[in-house]
Amino acid sequence: MLPPKKRRLFSRIGEKSDLFDGLPDDLVVSILCKLSSSASRPSDFINTLLTCKRLNRLALHPLVLEKAGAKALAVRAKNWSESAHRFLRLCVSAGNIEACYTLGMIRFYCLQNRVSGASLMAKAAIKSHASALYSLAVIQFNGSGGSKKGRDLQAGVTLCARAAFLGHIDALRELGHCLQDGYGVRQNIAQGRNLLVQANARELASSLRSLNRRQLQGEQCYRYHASVTDSGCRLLSDFGCNVPAAEVHPANEFLKEWFQSGMGELMAGLRLCSHDRCCRPETRYHEFRRCSVCEMVNYCSRVCQALDWKLRHKRECVPMEQWHNEGGAEGMAEEVDQVVDAQVVD
Repeated sequence: MLPPKKRRLFSRIGEKSDLFDGLPDDLVVSILCKLSSSASRPSDFINTLLTCKRLNRLALHPLVLEKAGAKALAVRAKNWSESAHRFLRLCVSAGNIEACYTLGMIRFYCLQNRVSGASLMAKAAIKSHASALYSLAVIQFNGSGGSKKGRDLQAGVTLCARAAFLGHIDALRELGHCLQDGYGVRQNIAQGRNLLVQANARELASSLRSLNRRQLQGEQCYRYHASVTDSGCRLLSDFGCNVPAAEVHPANEFLKEWFQSGMGELMAGLRLCSHDRCCRPETRYHEFRRCSVCEMVNYCSRVCQALDWKLRHKRECVPMEQWHNEGGAEGMAEEVDQVVDAQVVD
């Protein structure tokens, strides 16, 4: 039993108001900031808005919107609406760089508002958003949104270098390929391979953080370190390491769902990047490069080509009948490996 004084105190509190109403706004805003930054899906945050008028008002506080993470902003293409667009605009106005990048990708590729989309991605890039820097580099390499003459290879290399410095593995790989090929920068094969080795090392470090160490056996790691110095450009999967696919950014998931579900109609003759985890669309005819072996798949970058080759296209590039005609699948696969690693044609 509570003492009489405490019973009277709780009785008065219950009579006057709910305990939640007694919390100061600053404390509630701080809690909502933590929620918006750690939410694993948009519904975790949106449900808070629908709870009561006070939470609806405080959840739209600029500090809360500024802290919203990529997963809290991961709107699905099938749920796209003016209200979703308005919510992302509110986050952009609050200074949320993830919202700048996500809305920039949607506007540039899906809504075909090139100027506004590129401007939003640039706003995120200025604040050192690595994915925005890399996306702008891909746009520069391809001249997306303009003509082929509008490509700026040097600007693409510069943006890649900045994104790589911030830890973006795909940007580091792209920079390594540029140095190996002399694409937008003076050719330096040794330095290019060195960057590709660094990309593999970062991939390994990332995998070790997300995998149980027992899944990467000692023999596998030894084979990787012994072999990577020879070629300098192969992926960890080539050496038997069980490396999970990198998590896809919600912006790329939106592009994939938008175009593959038919919500966004591509003009006749335009193509999507064949790498399943990218799905960038062309903005003009023959913008992307195609596989130089089968000429059936298209890629927005060398990185997408290399990753898709290991994940899927290596098994599909050469018809089985041709494998037998050429004296066996293994020999043909090795030959195609050499060709695909060597070039992608326009």
